[in-house]
Amino acid sequence: MTDTTSTDKAAFLAVVKKYEGVHDQSGTVALDPVNGPMIRHWAEAMGDTNPVYTDPEAAARTHFGEVVAPATMLQVWIMRGLTAGQVVNSATGELYKHFTDNGFGSVVATNCEQEYVRPLRLGEVVEYDQLIETVSDEKTTGLGTGHFITTLTNIFVNGDDGRELVGTHRFRILRYTPHKKKPKAAPTTPRPLRPRKVVNRDNQAYWDGVDAGKLLYQKCVECATPRFPFAPGCNNCASLEWEAVESAGKGVVYSHVTMHYPKFPAFDMPYAVGLIELDEGVRMLGNVLGIPHEDVRIGLRVELEFVTHDDELTVPAFRAVGEN
Repeated sequence: MTDTTSTDKAAFLAVVKKYEGVHDQSGTVALDPVNGPMIRHWAEAMGDTNPVYTDPEAAARTHFGEVVAPATMLQVWIMRGLTAGQVVNSATGELYKHFTDNGFGSVVATNCEQEYVRPLRLGEVVEYDQLIETVSDEKTTGLGTGHFITTLTNIFVNGDDGRELVGTHRFRILRYTPHKKKPKAAPTTPRPLRPRKVVNRDNQAYWDGVDAGKLLYQKCVECATPRFPFAPGCNNCASLEWEAVESAGKGVVYSHVTMHYPKFPAFDMPYAVGLIELDEGVRMLGNVLGIPHEDVRIGLRVELEFVTHDDELTVPAFRAVGEN
């Protein structure tokens, strides 16, 4: 009996293995020369204060004699961006299509190796050759089953003596089919309670309002400035005199975030938390209900809805009712 699966896998591997050693690009010129602004932004982002990258006078006193680019910026100079200078009908594109067409549609970068031959100097324009170095046999990983693909990019600068190799960039990805997710087992322990509310002298009136089904905010007796959260004094005039005012519970999403991690068993994640600007002028936090978390937008109109999580915890939340 013939093992059809094994035969199909062998045929597929034979096809993709033919791409090993194929030059995908040759003599591709970088979009930008090595330049000071990009070096400065990189150094600031990485927290690298070495003056040889940004200070001509300091760099002149080093063995380099001039400003040089950080070695680890090597890949920066060959990046093409999302659309600029994209290579059409490349060998790498053909290879990736073989994987996609055969069920290996997921991809993850696994590692990068670089070799630095010499530093790059301001004004130099690099060019590069790229080849498909290796395609692995089928591997089973924690993510799924697939193949590792390694590309090798050799980076050059043209000089009086021809092309000078300045560095190499080896990049490896995994094209894979994800493992099928196992159904979640039913919880064997009771679901933990949500964190308890903290009630103190300053916010007692607010929580008393929640217990009565009212959303309260403070209003200064002296200057009429509304405020939330509850506090002893007015931020505008420092008066300690205030009154509690019931909000109509209508407003807009002023800002928002979706919580994915860390995972808490007491919460159904992911979920949206909004900073709600009430029509009365104060802002407060609350869960946004009624729409998927990815559809929450700034300016979304919301209305108050009290949510009871257990016998001891009721909190205000806000249900989406439409755009502002």
